[in-house]
Amino acid sequence: MRSHLRLPALALAAVLVVMACGPTGSSPSQGTAGQPSSPAGSTGGQSPGTSGGAVEGMGVDDGTGLTMWTRAATEARATALVTAYNASHQNQIELTVVPTDDYQARVGAAAPNNGLPDLFSADVVFMPNWTSQGLFQDLTSQIDGLPFIADVGQAHIVASTWEGKKYGLPFIIDLSVWMYNKKLFRDAGLDPEDPPSTLEEFAAAARAVDGLGGDVHGTMFGGNCGGCNVFTWWPISWAEGDPVMNEEGTEAFLNSDTMKEIYRTFGALWDEEVIHPDSQSEAGPTWTGYFPRGTIGIMPMPASLQGMANEALADEDIGVTPIAGLTTGESTFVGGDSIGVSKDSQKVDQAFNFLAWMLDEEAQVEVVAKGGNVVARTDLASNEYSSSDPRLVIFNEIAGQGETPFALKFGQTYNDPQGPWIPLFRAAVFEDADDARIEQLNAAINDSLAN
Repeated sequence: MRSHLRLPALALAAVLVVMACGPTGSSPSQGTAGQPSSPAGSTGGQSPGTSGGAVEGMGVDDGTGLTMWTRAATEARATALVTAYNASHQNQIELTVVPTDDYQARVGAAAPNNGLPDLFSADVVFMPNWTSQGLFQDLTSQIDGLPFIADVGQAHIVASTWEGKKYGLPFIIDLSVWMYNKKLFRDAGLDPEDPPSTLEEFAAAARAVDGLGGDVHGTMFGGNCGGCNVFTWWPISWAEGDPVMNEEGTEAFLNSDTMKEIYRTFGALWDEEVIHPDSQSEAGPTWTGYFPRGTIGIMPMPASLQGMANEALADEDIGVTPIAGLTTGESTFVGGDSIGVSKDSQKVDQAFNFLAWMLDEEAQVEVVAKGGNVVARTDLASNEYSSSDPRLVIFNEIAGQGETPFALKFGQTYNDPQGPWIPLFRAAVFEDADDARIEQLNAAINDSLAN
């Protein structure tokens, strides 16, 4: 019985390095990602399958062609992994990138027609739904047989387990934090080395920065994006010690006193014009693109520094602090993607070769960590590409206090643009909905979770 999966202690050190989580693409692209830059299997046998044929516990690398789907939100990281795999293996993967907003529909249309690719990734919160529908093949014996499985962060594996069978492995790990502009903090008379540690302090800092005027705004959020506010608002409630759903994931507590205070806080900032006006219509594709412009004081963001610094925002001015509760605590949303072998694949051993290689030391260090992304293994969190950047230390520390929500109907309830979550928070923030209206809209969410 699970409402949220508290990230196991084993996973704490796994989330150390920065991950890339930027605006999603708008058009699908496909093709073979990466061409071999050296003869197949020329990596000296350091990675699973690179010597050709089968390597015990690591699948088969025999020149088989494989297909793979991922959503646009993970394109950069997926492409880097597939390119490196293709360059060092006989097997070759053709990667198709699907617009994030179309991904659920693409999978849903392909599944009943035996049209799924050999491998496909999924937002970790969708895994319970898709595994329960039988969209992935049981990989329990293969996963348990990996020689390094004890060092792999368990949160994504737990979320990809259904009725005792394991269907997926961690592909991408994402976290949520508050980011703030140290230069604007200084300009507003705030101490950039003493960031907010409660929601009230967050709001006060936003108001102070907004007072600078001009094109500067105190804060920004995805005001028409269900997933954005699950990712960045629910940790406020968790930090306060309040759950957002019951253990079964069939009843929402988004009408709690804590959640109402979150709505009221952002509603007041909106009424005072402290929030960037684009927030009301921002549906998700570009919400992370505002902070790098250097004109936002503080806002909830994915825990990523990759590509953030630019002419408008110096790296040393990018401040990071954990998402805090109303009065106490810290938390984060442990999200990202899991990946598995689809029910339609006839090439399970070859497909698993990619999954095994993906978590092997060479790929985790030389592709994932080198690219400035989150490694999935605790024993590799400290590597040659790790740095002493205190912001990365924050990512590492907050991961152990994070949660991953569970609900079979998560997607249709919280991520779907037509789902019931968006109307609730929009009414509460932009329309000053009273308690009766919030109760009514929370009931609609419960109906969606239960049906």
